[in-house]
Amino acid sequence: MSAITRDEVAHLARLSRLALADEELDHFAAQLDQIVAAVARVAEVAADDIPPSSHALPLTNVFRPDEVRASLTPEQALSGAPAVEDDRFRVPRILGEEA
Repeated sequence: MSAITRDEVAHLARLSRLALADEELDHFAAQLDQIVAAVARVAEVAADDIPPSSHALPLTNVFRPDEVRASLTPEQALSGAPAVEDDRFRVPRILGEEA
């Protein structure tokens, strides 16, 4: 016997503004009953001595050391640019504003 009745599924469908056929009501009643049973099993397993967590394993960020290194000169960085102006990349104007 299903713990969730066909009438309850019909009520939920009306609240959700879903039009369900009669066979769908029976089908969803059985599925919802299985879902509720699965959630109840998980609730039985949960123990009070286990702290809640969002991940099974602890997460840590891996950072590289922040060290000063040689980088490109402005000439090297701009060497492949199609257009350069005042040691900067020149790009087409996208806004109609005056500089």
